[in-house]
Amino acid sequence: MISKSVSFNREEITKIFNNSCDFVAYEFETRSNIRILICFIEGFVNEDLFDRDILRPLILQLDDPKNLRKVIFTPKIQIVNSMEEVKNEIVYGKVAIFVEGNANCYVVELTKWDKRMVEEPNSEAVVRGPKEGFIEDIEVNKVLLRRKLRNNNLVFEDYKYGKQTNTKVSIAYIKGIVNEDVLKELKRRLEKIDVDSILESGYIEELIEDDPFSLMGTVSNVEKPDIVAGKLLEGRVAILVDGTPHVLTVPRILVEGIMVSEDYYIRPFYATFLRLLRGISIFISVYLPGTFVALQLYHQEMIPTVLLINMAGAREGVPLPVMLEVLIMILALELIKESGLRLPKSVGTTVSIVGALILGQAAVEAGVVNAITLIVVSTAAIAEFVVPGFMEGIVIYRLFILFLAGIMGLYGIACGFVFINMQLVSLDSFGVPYTWPIAPREWDGFKKDTFVRLPLWKRLFRPRAIAKRNVRRQISPWRK
Repeated sequence: MISKSVSFNREEITKIFNNSCDFVAYEFETRSNIRILICFIEGFVNEDLFDRDILRPLILQLDDPKNLRKVIFTPKIQIVNSMEEVKNEIVYGKVAIFVEGNANCYVVELTKWDKRMVEEPNSEAVVRGPKEGFIEDIEVNKVLLRRKLRNNNLVFEDYKYGKQTNTKVSIAYIKGIVNEDVLKELKRRLEKIDVDSILESGYIEELIEDDPFSLMGTVSNVEKPDIVAGKLLEGRVAILVDGTPHVLTVPRILVEGIMVSEDYYIRPFYATFLRLLRGISIFISVYLPGTFVALQLYHQEMIPTVLLINMAGAREGVPLPVMLEVLIMILALELIKESGLRLPKSVGTTVSIVGALILGQAAVEAGVVNAITLIVVSTAAIAEFVVPGFMEGIVIYRLFILFLAGIMGLYGIACGFVFINMQLVSLDSFGVPYTWPIAPREWDGFKKDTFVRLPLWKRLFRPRAIAKRNVRRQISPWRK
């Protein structure tokens, strides 16, 4: 508990922060001889506001401890009555004020620290649409979301997780639209979290997802406020984590991977074409290398004669079996991707160009691989980049299909296709079928906003698998 003695409180709070050099405990007396102790962490507090709105008024104007609220010029002040609460407020950048003879502590918010500017995220760039993205400050992210949804029914609920980090986590939803079952289940899972640290939203994602061993994630993560706003308007719940620009949304369904926010800002026919292209690119990226190997090893009769002759000529002098050749090229591609991603941009671009030249032209001329194999693997890689939300699963599934193709040919690919589909159909995301509206099939959802993007005035209802209340999104569109 907080003592009425300022000196005692100073000893206690200093012990709590282990005499850290950035912890400030400033004790002084006002003109009326009232002893005061002010505590804060250096670098978290706006020093100009601290001098103007707290220090000067206390020294010059405070004549009665009961009048402290009257002399401090800030609305963000609260009273706490335990050292544990004081500690929790100080680590979030707030100023603690102890007054002699008072068994409470006044906590004032004057936080200020360096933060990244709001800018367009590299992973979700668009030609048409908002260019702003979330940053690492959770309060700024809340404001960005409020600017998209100027609605009194937009609700934020704050939590803190991590015994060592005390990371602020906030869930956001629209009251009256949100799926109450999803919200209740999310809160139940969040209540069970008991860990030392939460350093990024990926920690929360792994702790609350339905199937932690699935290759496909059942929790979405996005960096743009307009995308999160659109998901909230469909009845989903967002999870914001302090210290990261990646905001989680639940539930997630499979077809979200072929949708981007720009689909709703461009003409519907072109948006539909792009969605179909993204869907086809998934199959190309996963199954093309395996199909190439199966045809080469077991089903040469299915290859057109002219192409078969060219393929045979290209393989002349290549020492490696076709399956090993494709596997080496895929692994080399992953090495180039990883090195280009981890290195600084200037160096990473150079490494990617040099790697492509060496693995491309030089490898073909040296006879290590043939040109057709290089074309197949490169096409699969380009198709993978079209759907970055599925990239993690695509890489593993591609290798899985490749090994089945090398062992059993097209029969192995068919078995792999059935296995992958069974695994996807068995997934749920917070009670919502992961493969909706394909399985379970719902024609209305399938034809209006999955592979087909109908005009906005035709999208009268929210997804029925997610929104259970207030499902009608438009009351009286003028077009029928």
